[in-house]
Amino acid sequence: MNEFSSFDQPVMMKIDKIIDESNGTKSFMFRHKLDYKPGQFVMVWLPGVDEKPLAVSYLSDDFFGITVLERGKFTKLLHTMVPGDQLGIRGPFGHGYSFPDNIKNGKGSVCVIGGGCGMASVTVLIERLQENNPTILMGASTSTSLFFKNRYKDITLFTDDGSEGIKGYPTDVLEELHNKNGYDIIYTCGPEIMMSKVFDFCKKHDIQFEASLERYMKCGIGVCGQCVCDGQMVCKDGPVFNLQALSNMNDFGKYSLLKSGKRVSLSEYADWRSC
Repeated sequence: MNEFSSFDQPVMMKIDKIIDESNGTKSFMFRHKLDYKPGQFVMVWLPGVDEKPLAVSYLSDDFFGITVLERGKFTKLLHTMVPGDQLGIRGPFGHGYSFPDNIKNGKGSVCVIGGGCGMASVTVLIERLQENNPTILMGASTSTSLFFKNRYKDITLFTDDGSEGIKGYPTDVLEELHNKNGYDIIYTCGPEIMMSKVFDFCKKHDIQFEASLERYMKCGIGVCGQCVCDGQMVCKDGPVFNLQALSNMNDFGKYSLLKSGKRVSLSEYADWRSC
């Protein structure tokens, strides 16, 4: 086992194991120790191709893993790799999820919402919150897009088309669940449109809220400015922001930046990211 804390330069690591999680989603495991806080990210480098930020979805004393949805050139090439191949890893970077005093040591009522590949960002968080017995909600477009659905004892699944779990979105049941459980905090990662609805719900009911934002990143350390959102560097000031910070970020839930720096709608940004 190799020890790995935090580096600004990529460290080449051998892929120890690959897990097929769902249609188009794979996890890549590395036998290294990683000093990681839930919600942070690592920069993953494919030499000669590109470097991308990814959340850590598996974490133990002697290994960690990243979970990757195949959607663009970088991820398509990543999905062709096999155990024994090497990737460059640097990080972890950014501010992760926080644990307020009323949530620590099993106190407080907690809800965690993962949408699509955003579920990868909240897995280590969920494991950290096991004493709180959190409500876990996961949404995806269809049944074949769901992953980690058997990883937790109690998880409620949603699909847009109703092919598995409840037809609809996790946000459809928030009012009912909050009336029942009285949430002290809701954590989320997923499509920004979904997260903005959870934000509105938490603001209305005065619930603590934290969301992990996704923006195009080049450096991961707050130098290039590519991931800026209303003056906040998502890589350095985030990627996790609380309700107070998001209240001052007018682009949240509405706009993002392309690689060129052009400000576009979230739907146009999502189309670009899938290429």
